[in-house]
Amino acid sequence: MQYVHRSRIAFLSLILAASLTIACNSSGKRSAHVVTINGAGSTFINPAMTRWISDFQASHPGVQINYQSIGSGGGIQQLKQGLVDFAASDAALDNAKLGDMPPLVQIPDSGGPVCITYNLPELKAPLRLSGTTLASIYLGEMKSWRDSAIQKDNDGLRLPDRTIAVVHRSDGSGTTNIFTMYLAMASQAWSNKVGQGMSVSWPVGVGGKGSEGLTGTVKQTPGSIGYVELAYAKANHLPVAQVHNQAGAWIEPTAAAATAAIDAFQRELANDVRSPVVDPPASAKEAYPISGLTYLLVPKQAKDEDKQQILKEFVQYIVSEGQASAQSLQYATLPLSLAGRDQMLLGEIQEGSQRAPNAQPASK
Repeated sequence: MQYVHRSRIAFLSLILAASLTIACNSSGKRSAHVVTINGAGSTFINPAMTRWISDFQASHPGVQINYQSIGSGGGIQQLKQGLVDFAASDAALDNAKLGDMPPLVQIPDSGGPVCITYNLPELKAPLRLSGTTLASIYLGEMKSWRDSAIQKDNDGLRLPDRTIAVVHRSDGSGTTNIFTMYLAMASQAWSNKVGQGMSVSWPVGVGGKGSEGLTGTVKQTPGSIGYVELAYAKANHLPVAQVHNQAGAWIEPTAAAATAAIDAFQRELANDVRSPVVDPPASAKEAYPISGLTYLLVPKQAKDEDKQQILKEFVQYIVSEGQASAQSLQYATLPLSLAGRDQMLLGEIQEGSQRAPNAQPASK
C-alpha cells in the first residue's frame, strides 16, 4: 500500500511539472522567442560594450546582442544600409550627414582619452609630447626620437637613438577624428596640409585596422608611436605619454582627466551634445586635451517593436547602471548634466514603423 501511495505522488508530481512547463511556454512571446539585436562601430567603446552586453544579457534571458568592433565609419555605413539595429561612433554626425541616414538619435554613452602610446623600452620615465611636436611627428617632419623639439618636451630625459615609426588607423575611425581634430587645433601646418576627419590622407606611417590592429603594430614595432584608447593601452601593457594642456600642465591620460575635459564644455554640451571636448581652455587645469565622447546612434523607429523596446532598455541601462562598469574599464563617466540630456534623447526613440524626417537630435 505504501508503494502505491508513493507511486501516485510521483505520478501527480510529473503531471504538475508538465503543466507548469506548458504554462511557461505559453505565458508570453518574449519567454519563448529570442530577441536578437545587432550593432556595429566604434572600437574605442568595444571593451565597455562587451561588458555592457554581458551584464544586460545576464538579467534579460531571451535577449541576444551582437556587436561588431569595425570602426565608427563601418558602423555608420551598416546602420545607413539597414544591416544593424544600432551603431556606435566616436564622431557625432552633423546635420548634413544626418540627411543621408534613417531618422535617429545620437546619445552620448561614455567618453575617454585618446592616448599617445609608444614602443621605447629604453625610457625610464613617461614620454612628454606637446601638440605641436605631435603634429610634426605625424607630418613626417621629425625622423629621430632625439629631435631637438622632442628633447625640449622631455628635458632631463635621455631619449633613445631610434628612428620614429609612425602608426595610424587604416580604417574610418572616430578615434582618428578626435586625434586629428586635436592636431588641427594644435598646429596650423597640420590644419592646412591634412585637416581632420574619420579618415585623412596620412603624410607618413603605416596603418593598423581598428584599435586592435594599431595596438598590435605598436607593440611589435620598436621605435613606434600611435594613438589608441586607454583600455587597449592598459590591456597590452603599453606606456602612454603625458600631453601638454592649455593650462600649461603635463597631463597623463586617465578617465578622471577625460571627465575634467568633458566638464569644461558643459555649456556647449547643454546646447548640443555633439560638441567636441578636445583641447579644453586653460581654466580646466586637470583636463587631458585629447579626449572625446562616444555616441550610440539609434533609429527613432524600428520595424520590429520587440527589438525597439529591448534596444531602448539596453541604451537606458548603458547610460545609467552601466556607467559604473565603464568606469572600471578606464572610461569617463557621463556628468549628471549630460546624463540628463540622454534621458531626453531616449524619449525620442519610439515604437512602430512610422518614419519621420531627421532633425538635429542633439540641440534644444
